[in-house]
Amino acid sequence: MANPSLSHLNTTVHLLALTELQMARFVRTHRWPSYRTTQILRWIYQRRLRTIMDMTDLPMQDRVALSQSAAIGRSEKVTVLRSQDGTRKVLLTLEDGMTVESVLIPDDTRLTLCVSTQVGCMLDCGFCLTGQMGLKRNLKLNEIIDQVLTAQDLLMSEEHITNLVFMGMGEPLANVEALKAAVAAFTNKPWGLGWSRRRITVSTAGLASRLSEIAAIGVNLAVSLNATTEEQRRDLMPAASNIASLKSLLAACRRYPLAPHQRLTFEYVLLAGVNDLPADARRLVQLLKSLRCKVNLIPFNEFPGSRFHRPPDKDVVRFQSDLRKAGLDVYVRRSRGRDVYGACGQLGEVSGNQPPVTLTAIETRC
Repeated sequence: MANPSLSHLNTTVHLLALTELQMARFVRTHRWPSYRTTQILRWIYQRRLRTIMDMTDLPMQDRVALSQSAAIGRSEKVTVLRSQDGTRKVLLTLEDGMTVESVLIPDDTRLTLCVSTQVGCMLDCGFCLTGQMGLKRNLKLNEIIDQVLTAQDLLMSEEHITNLVFMGMGEPLANVEALKAAVAAFTNKPWGLGWSRRRITVSTAGLASRLSEIAAIGVNLAVSLNATTEEQRRDLMPAASNIASLKSLLAACRRYPLAPHQRLTFEYVLLAGVNDLPADARRLVQLLKSLRCKVNLIPFNEFPGSRFHRPPDKDVVRFQSDLRKAGLDVYVRRSRGRDVYGACGQLGEVSGNQPPVTLTAIETRC
């Protein structure tokens, strides 16, 4: 991960973009005691501070000096789109004017936050609105972390995030260094958010050569499969197919080191008349044979201009039944937030025109 020019104090440094090691180096450049590293990190992660001058356990002269060379690195413009089903899509306007989206998804006792790693996506999966945008750029570390901190700012007092999924805009394994640094911050207990790695899932569209990176992080892996033949995969996911064939992807999945409590998750977007036929179900059973896994079926969430359609519920139930009869553990993911384009595959440039929520309004809800 690139070092953010720590040697030049006349350049504004985003504190949220620094790893623990980089923060320690930054503290040393100011000739402060080493414990100042943990103090600053706790302020920006655990207390979600937005203003350096509010770091009250730092001497005033240190706060002034820090303010002259650094900023927290939080977005100042946040838009919240609220779905009728309780889903909240959160849009952050970045420094360059681009927008990134994350989604808070309530489901019984769970509250899942879906996080993005890129603006747009390097892949061109035809059933995903983000893929139609193309890749604008990778997100910086502070832009990934800010999605989580901002979501926490929006929670009511009785709410807490139970699960974190990197399934938003972009291919996480194409921005893997920032991904690893973000997970390290989210799971750090002394100064970070202290989350369990078992509650974090990273989804990939099939960068087979980089699956080992997820194993090293120790979080859950979800593979977006969506096809049962090479031809079908090339049609639905041309860029991903060029990177890794269906055969090589599944071979990498079979080599993937699973802890005793772990299993792989395969995501399968059901497209009416395309990949939801009985023959597809039979092929999928064969492809996943001997793998310790579960399957999440995702009925296609429609968006303007797409050539695909959502299958009827009866076809979804039949497909699930065919897989279960063969012994697979299969779930149908309930679509949430479709009315604000917050459901799986809908994140992108169709976001409505609701006004941004001011920082004061966000802070009042905490």
